[in-house]
Amino acid sequence: MRAIVDEETCIGCEACVGICPEVFEMQGDVAVATVNPVPDEVADSCREAADSCPVDAIAIEE
Repeated sequence: MRAIVDEETCIGCEACVGICPEVFEMQGDVAVATVNPVPDEVADSCREAADSCPVDAIAIEE
């Protein structure tokens, strides 16, 4: 599984970082996925982070 953040859509709310800091971090005003592929042990929290994004800026590729 891979997580992809659309940096043009991201509003920098940091919700994903709060939910899954193992995968997401802030770089300036936008979030980025720093770990790909996503480790199995954090896959559920990564999906939760994507689902929690208020602007749907995170795509999950299985």
